Amino acid sequence: MKKKLRFDIITIFPKAFDSYLNESIIKRAQKQKNIEVRIHNLRDFTNDRHKTVDDRPFGGGAGMVLKIEPIYKALKKICLKKKKSAVVLLSAKGKLFTQQKAREFSKLEQIILICGHYEGVDERVAKYLADEEISIGQYVLTGGELPALTILDATTRLLPGVIKEKSLEEESFSKTNQIEYPQYTRPEKFKVGKKNICVPKVLLSGNHKNIQEWHKKHQK
Repeated sequence: MKKKLRFDIITIFPKAFDSYLNESIIKRAQKQKNIEVRIHNLRDFTNDRHKTVDDRPFGGGAGMVLKIEPIYKALKKICLKKKKSAVVLLSAKGKLFTQQKAREFSKLEQIILICGHYEGVDERVAKYLADEEISIGQYVLTGGELPALTILDATTRLLPGVIKEKSLEEESFSKTNQIEYPQYTRPEKFKVGKKNICVPKVLLSGNHKNIQEWHKKHQK
């Protein structure tokens, strides 16, 4: 039976995902049933008529904090009780997302991504509901929607059948933290102002040994 990785994304902005999920490799991966993506509106798990998902922080402070109650209800409904699963809270103070983490995620059956927003998320979500807290960089974003898409994309492309295996072997970070060598294509010469910018001659030589040596030399 073909393995399928299911992504469940909890957010208060479900429409933010529409465009990206319906383009390119991610669209094809869904069509080929490599992945299944389900977007869950956190407001659907509230009880009041205003569908309140946030409140003021205890002890004072600027901004609003996402409440634990609707997130807990969402997780109870979404979790598939699979051994190979992870609940991830997207947060600026989480561990940095890496290619190695993407590889680990690609071995799972279900990944639940909780998108934070406003001033943050009730700390009890990180401590008691999430398996891990992840950040995609040392900067602050408005919400967790872009990090969720980043993790979904980086993980999906590592699944069997999504991208040609040869392409994965040669790209950046395929081996430790190595960066891929520079790439060029036609035209061989391109004029910028009065200057001709040319493709390195070795790449046009047809000498595969010399080309491989050039590739190795220019990997970082």
